Amino acid sequence: MTQTAIFSPFFATVFLTLLVWVYMYSRRIRFIISQKLRPADLTPSAFAQLSPPGVSNPSDNLKNLFEIPVLFYALVLYLFVTQQVDNVYVAAAWVFVGFRALHSAVHCTFNRIILRFYLYLFSTIAVWFIAIRSAFAHFSV
Repeated sequence: MTQTAIFSPFFATVFLTLLVWVYMYSRRIRFIISQKLRPADLTPSAFAQLSPPGVSNPSDNLKNLFEIPVLFYALVLYLFVTQQVDNVYVAAAWVFVGFRALHSAVHCTFNRIILRFYLYLFSTIAVWFIAIRSAFAHFSV
């Protein structure tokens, strides 16, 4: 397996973040224009109180994409630099990306909490699997 195979799920996660970012701004701008909000209404606390879930959820999801995914990015780079990328890591990385994409889709649209929780859980388990497996490999050398 080529070591660069791990970068496909890496960039898929980056592009997921880009998609959520674009979606968030499209929802925010539409809301700001439709409500004729003034700059004074756009302070973080004031805007948070005014925003309906359809506007705030994409923003919350974008924040989520800078939490556990940061560990994913670091682990991918570690695996690449140490030349440990194999089929198991790549498969786990794709599991992470798939469940994160589903999590974002749910969070940004109908936001069913229990479904979102399980999607988040499975994606995060994939990252912890990568972390624990690579730590064992590192410390067993």
